[in-house]
Amino acid sequence: MNPDSQSILDRLAQLLESRKIDNPDGSYVASLYRKGIGEIVRKVAEEANETVIAAKAGDPDQLVYETADLWFHTLVMLVHQGLGPDDVLNELDRRFGVSGFEAKAVRSKGG
Repeated sequence: MNPDSQSILDRLAQLLESRKIDNPDGSYVASLYRKGIGEIVRKVAEEANETVIAAKAGDPDQLVYETADLWFHTLVMLVHQGLGPDDVLNELDRRFGVSGFEAKAVRSKGG
């Protein structure tokens, strides 16, 4: 694992935050923000689908490429909603060591 993985996510989140005030004509991300959450989640869904297709095809390079697109667009969605990588990482940390079966049981009970 790259020791700078978290800092890469943080730097990307800062860049995405700065794009909120950029001209949408000159920035892909600014144009997504201008189009709103509907377009952003459509892109996330599209990238998720492409990631699944790459996984099923069994091409590791394509899977990494598509996963990077998915993570990027997911981060765009988070930043648009006022969230960032730390919010997700903190949730993953909270879940660490908790059985997936236990976590699912708690969610299904509304807790």
